[in-house]
Amino acid sequence: MTEATLHHDPSLGTPEQLANPDYTPPLAKAVPLGIQHVLAMFASNVTPAIIVAGAAGFGFGSDSPEFPNLIYMIQMSMLFAGIATLFQTIGMGPVGSRLPIVQGTSFAFLPIMIPAVAGQGTAGLAGLMTGIVIGGIFHFTLGSVVGRIRYALPPLVTGLIVLMIGLALIRVGIQYSAGGVPKIGTPDYGTLAMWIPALTVVIVTVAIKFFTRGLISVAAVLIGLFAGYVVALAMGQVSFGNVARAATFALPDPFRWGVEFNAAIIIGMCFMAVISAIETVGDVSGITKGGAGREATDREISGATYADGLGTAIAGIFGGLPNTSFSQNVGLISITGVMSRHVVTIGAIFLILCGLLPKVGAVVSTVPINVLGGGVIVMFGMVCAAGVNMLSEVTWSRRNMVIFAISLSVGFGLQLEPEALQHLPETLRILLTSGLLPAAALSISLNLLLPDDF
Repeated sequence: MTEATLHHDPSLGTPEQLANPDYTPPLAKAVPLGIQHVLAMFASNVTPAIIVAGAAGFGFGSDSPEFPNLIYMIQMSMLFAGIATLFQTIGMGPVGSRLPIVQGTSFAFLPIMIPAVAGQGTAGLAGLMTGIVIGGIFHFTLGSVVGRIRYALPPLVTGLIVLMIGLALIRVGIQYSAGGVPKIGTPDYGTLAMWIPALTVVIVTVAIKFFTRGLISVAAVLIGLFAGYVVALAMGQVSFGNVARAATFALPDPFRWGVEFNAAIIIGMCFMAVISAIETVGDVSGITKGGAGREATDREISGATYADGLGTAIAGIFGGLPNTSFSQNVGLISITGVMSRHVVTIGAIFLILCGLLPKVGAVVSTVPINVLGGGVIVMFGMVCAAGVNMLSEVTWSRRNMVIFAISLSVGFGLQLEPEALQHLPETLRILLTSGLLPAAALSISLNLLLPDDF
């Protein structure tokens, strides 16, 4: 019996029922619990789409002719997070863990996606989406082997990779808070007017997280973004012009940006699929331990990985970004003690409905880039913190220190100084300067090759 079920709400069910994924609490309780899961992941789920659009150079500014494409990407983030979540909770044959796993757009792929589309506008999305589809198919195949490759990815390796992901992204938070790419080189960049809403987000998020409990604490980032949004609105930084232009209802558009094969993107996506699969294994284990006090079964782990890959591949076909299990929702299950997969199914249906309503995406897109920057500072900082937390499980012998030092130095160094590889072929240069591939390749190889008593 878990700590959460020891203090459960009797109106939800008995402790034995709450630990059963197939149990459905009373509908009056199940619906709010499902929406609670959506609130916990909403901001993190739509943020990658906004960042990718910003990196590509479209979507910001009410006069941008490509603004509808940003709305579409936000819409797909919600729609396919919901669909991928249904793959997990309901399942189809071997696909799906049949556990209360919430899927959402993954931050982990951003270090690959940002350089893949940088400055290309929507022209860069054909290669990106093709890479996402192929990477998703590769991710799907990992479902049959993920249990056998876990030995090669101990906390030393996975912690370093997660830390590298966070380090690759924290610059985005500062850049957005100062006004974003559109304002770089202008007098407005980095002004106090830009920073006030961003800092409001950070301050309110921290205050909510540490001085409240329950749902309010879980939705701290979302509430922080709302507070920053109100400040930006009062400062005249919010425009609603595009909300009226957005359609009331729209279906997804397959291959909206075409098909283009880019080796660097495809290899990068397949590599990150391995990392995402290992993250999902951890989330599945966290859910079964936190919600039911047991270890995850092999079928649950493989089913969750199959669902990850299938959700990503289908999302890519329709212009969505890669999906993965969301760790913040794992923590929410531990807090509520409710293991019901049907509760999460209700949340997934809510996400799908939002994804079919472009006006919801248009409202999300009114959030000024500096407000988003405040949220990104918190979110990407937490990615770094998660990596450090994983590294805390490592025994810091001389061997492990050498592996960490070399992998971090080479990976992060190439990320900071990409021109050091300017004479390499373009595909290889893109892969290496992401920092993730060299750091992962070195840490995995050295961990397998160096003797334990080094």
